[in-house]
Amino acid sequence: MVNNKKCILRLSRYKKALTRLRSLGFKKVFSDNLADAIGVTPSQVRKDFSVFELSGNKKGGYSIDDLLEKLNRILGKEEVEKVIIAGYGNIGSALMKYKGFEKEGINIVAAFDTDQSKISPKAQIPVFHIDEMKAFIIKEKIKTAIIAVPDMVAQQIVDTMIEAGVKGALNFSPLFLRVPDEFVISYVNLEVELEGVIYFVNALNNPKNNEIADAD
Repeated sequence: MVNNKKCILRLSRYKKALTRLRSLGFKKVFSDNLADAIGVTPSQVRKDFSVFELSGNKKGGYSIDDLLEKLNRILGKEEVEKVIIAGYGNIGSALMKYKGFEKEGINIVAAFDTDQSKISPKAQIPVFHIDEMKAFIIKEKIKTAIIAVPDMVAQQIVDTMIEAGVKGALNFSPLFLRVPDEFVISYVNLEVELEGVIYFVNALNNPKNNEIADAD
């Protein structure tokens, strides 16, 4: 098992680039092409592929179909992954409407919230009360979840998920959550990311800040 998160994220980006190339009619691809497509060096592409024993040849390149098949297997995308969302606020509802998940074999099967006005069990993607989440996870054997609840209840939500059998989550709450070592959690803090962008935009016009950015 590879624990390098950046490497796994690059594999996902390679897969998207390969899918685009295939849609344009390409059958083969070289490390240079993939490097240009996702903004890394050709040697990084070859290094990542060697970790997973993805091989091609210098003259013929890589078969796109073969690479996509292997990447799907590595990324666990051979079967549709059922995912739930805890929290049906602005972020949760936006994620429910996002159509790109389906193309990647990700199926949002339900959302959960405490607001009775949002509960809609008969909707195309049902929204249940949060009290029903644990039983739903157990019944549907959900392994992956998205946490988009207020920070004051995020720890309680992840605890319930873990108790019910969830193995990993994407967390949009701003808190660092206490989870077991074997639980996979990834954090998305939009405010922090945007603040970082703003800082480096401003740093371009501030020599002092530029020195700090270069020293990192």
